[in-house]
Amino acid sequence: MIEVLAPGPFTTVQDGGRAGFAALGVPRSGAFDRAALRLANRLVGNPPDAPGLETTFGGLELLVHDAVTVALTGAVCPGLDHAVPVTLAAGSRIRLGVPRTGLRSYLAVRGGIGVEPQLGSASTDTLSGLGPAPLRGGDRVPVGAEPSGAVAPAPTGSPPFAGVLRVVAGPRADWFDSAALDVLTSAVWTVRADSNRIGVRLDGSRLARTRTAELASEPTLPGALQVPPDGLPIVLGPDAPVTGGYPVIAVVRDADLDLAGQLRPGDQVGFRLAAGRCAAR
Repeated sequence: MIEVLAPGPFTTVQDGGRAGFAALGVPRSGAFDRAALRLANRLVGNPPDAPGLETTFGGLELLVHDAVTVALTGAVCPGLDHAVPVTLAAGSRIRLGVPRTGLRSYLAVRGGIGVEPQLGSASTDTLSGLGPAPLRGGDRVPVGAEPSGAVAPAPTGSPPFAGVLRVVAGPRADWFDSAALDVLTSAVWTVRADSNRIGVRLDGSRLARTRTAELASEPTLPGALQVPPDGLPIVLGPDAPVTGGYPVIAVVRDADLDLAGQLRPGDQVGFRLAAGRCAAR
């Protein structure tokens, strides 16, 4: 059992998500930075998508009631060694400081977080309310059964994020001015403070539309760049609705979507057009 002394700005339980329920209107949810969660789980010997804690901007404080092995990945927070398995004795405390860069950190516990899954996932969905509620002070979080996997060392680190996300042209790129994709991929965008797991909202050059008619709701996916009437794109996150009525000018490649989960308010980001296109349905 782990007791939450302070949840920090925002901490939820996340795993690999609820893939396969879009037809029911249920978002994928799951960890925003999937690679970070999978690495944390690997370090403590869990299955790759086992439930862990996704904490935003540090500040998480925990009391360990029983001896446990944990690993912290994602944004580097003072207070716990990063990307290595750490065994803590009963009565130990974890206090995470604010990361210097990045936004979301992932704490895996050997055995996983032992909460009851809903629709096959233990993830907190901030849009629909499925899954456990965001953590609050005083919560007691159960730890799951001992896994069969061995505690593992960290693999070689990946190169640092260069501040550019690769995109392919979206299904409604033709709803925009012919120069809009050039504007999207040449401008520098600033992450807005009202960003969250539903979408990363950007400020910068407005993308001009040539078609102003209403667009019927159509399927969307995490990574889609929706453009509302103000012309400022939103990168949809894991808790975004599975349909939407704003035109999608481009889609972040799945391999880069984890990086979007580490963008914090005030960060600057660019886009680079890659080969391919996401077709309309």
